[in-house]
Amino acid sequence: MAASILSERDIEFMLYELFDAENMTLRERYSDHSRETMNAALTTARAVAEKYFVPIRQKVDTHQPTFDGEKVHMVPEIKAAVDAVIDSGLAAGAADYELGGMQLPSIVADTVTVYLTAAGSSTMGYTTLTNANANLIEAHGTAEQIERWVEPLRSGRFAGTMAMTEPGAGSSLADLTTSARKAEDGSYRITGNKIFISGGDHDLNENIVHLVLARIKGAPAGVKGISLFIVPKFLVNSDGSMGERNEVSLAGLFHKMGGRGHTSTALNFGENEGAIGYLVGEENEGLRYMFHMMNEARIMVGHSAAALALTGYQYSLAYARERPQGRLPSAKGAGSSPVNIIQHPDVRRMLLAQKAYSEGAFALCLLGSQLMDDTRTGESEELRLRADTLLDFLTPVIKSWPSEYGPRANSLAIQVMGGHGYINEHPVEMFYRDNRLNPIHEGTYGIQSLDLLARKVPMNGMAGYRVFVSEVEKTLEEASFQPELKDYAVELELAVASLTDTTNQLLHAMEHEPIDLVLSNSVKYLEFFGNVVVAWIWLRQGIVAARALADDPHEADRDFYRGKLQALRYFFRFELPETEAWAKLLVNLDSTSFDMQESWF
Repeated sequence: MAASILSERDIEFMLYELFDAENMTLRERYSDHSRETMNAALTTARAVAEKYFVPIRQKVDTHQPTFDGEKVHMVPEIKAAVDAVIDSGLAAGAADYELGGMQLPSIVADTVTVYLTAAGSSTMGYTTLTNANANLIEAHGTAEQIERWVEPLRSGRFAGTMAMTEPGAGSSLADLTTSARKAEDGSYRITGNKIFISGGDHDLNENIVHLVLARIKGAPAGVKGISLFIVPKFLVNSDGSMGERNEVSLAGLFHKMGGRGHTSTALNFGENEGAIGYLVGEENEGLRYMFHMMNEARIMVGHSAAALALTGYQYSLAYARERPQGRLPSAKGAGSSPVNIIQHPDVRRMLLAQKAYSEGAFALCLLGSQLMDDTRTGESEELRLRADTLLDFLTPVIKSWPSEYGPRANSLAIQVMGGHGYINEHPVEMFYRDNRLNPIHEGTYGIQSLDLLARKVPMNGMAGYRVFVSEVEKTLEEASFQPELKDYAVELELAVASLTDTTNQLLHAMEHEPIDLVLSNSVKYLEFFGNVVVAWIWLRQGIVAARALADDPHEADRDFYRGKLQALRYFFRFELPETEAWAKLLVNLDSTSFDMQESWF
């Protein structure tokens, strides 16, 4: 069955109608670009996806990497696919020309990655993590480190990872035990163990550059005593050639339910003298530097979740249009013919929910990409600061909402296809398994909810929250001029008012009630907040669609825009109202989960 990887019409809508990416070419950094060059990058991404990723996705899924004690083995087609991305220049689309990038706006470069991720899922992780690794070193490393590590990372000679998680610490980075001691030559010797390191070992590139969190002897306890180090698999000579093997060894591979094209590794550092590492920035500032990569990775996780939801939706939609089965309740005659399943109202419900979740998630992630562009290249200091404040504030939502609702969309795609959805002759069950990893990547739903409520909301006098509300108010004013959107604008205004009241009551409670009790339902606050944010995103899409319909477009575009408005209606009628129940639980400090005792389970 032929199905589009993504909807090209929706990409056009998102980039050029909703977010006006073409306007980015007025900024000096992007002045070499045009809509034509942006589209050329997308066309190249589609071509690479269709030629190298789609044909191998089932083989990659059913043939997981293996480790024979000395070397990792994986299907050879993975290297061909990764090399195709690198050779096409798409691996570092937003990077500087001087470092081998295409200097595309982030919103375009991220859409390119979404295209490739939708086709190749976790196989794209080798290049996306490498790009994020290079971005961190470029931002916080020395000129020598940039020359030695960033340039070969950008060119694809080297791959990159982030090595944080330890067996005994998990998500609690304050408890990490990997140690570092300074050597006479100014480098450090790293000793410790890391687990769940994506892309931690393979032969796809000449070298692998690990960014490792470790504690220097005598450093303060907790997160304040963490430093960041560049620890390569192979040492690099002064002329850039490969030197001897560093003391970084593969202890084993993990085999996950999904994401099987990307090695998940346990690594040992320094089993003898210590792995040679190079300090990034200053001692004890490592977690602050690593957050540069972590926050980028969190947005990347959101994009990945949205991509898999989008492609699952496209696949199940194509199937529903072609699969005849059953008759409508109104067709009682014995001679009536089966209808394609898209004619059944419940199938349309599931498709509409997928559309609302996936396109809402995609737009949310592209908002994050646009804010990243504005943070770096905004025309004024005020715009850059405002964008940075809003991006930092919304990052927990950009990571979490797509990774929560994306798998829900994939689950519906399976259900649309009935028995055929559950077999691996069709990829939708793989999309679900791959996407189910995203809720755990870069911080769980619970961790993100604590970050939002306990840290991001009250930070700097609620500065991020205030910027968010002011942006919503602008949208509400625009919507007030569209007759068919007025009711939805009122509903969103009421939801924001409820969110603000709930937020204020929770902040007050955190000062007067046991903090563990107040935060025990923080995941419902994150879900409440996320649904309000996505309702705002859908109202923005609705405004664009309503204006376009007023210009009497051709039939295909009329159908497209009406589909946007119908997805908006679905979200406002089926998803946004749930926030009323969550608000009640939150303001009442419901203690159902908090009061549950271990012995009662």
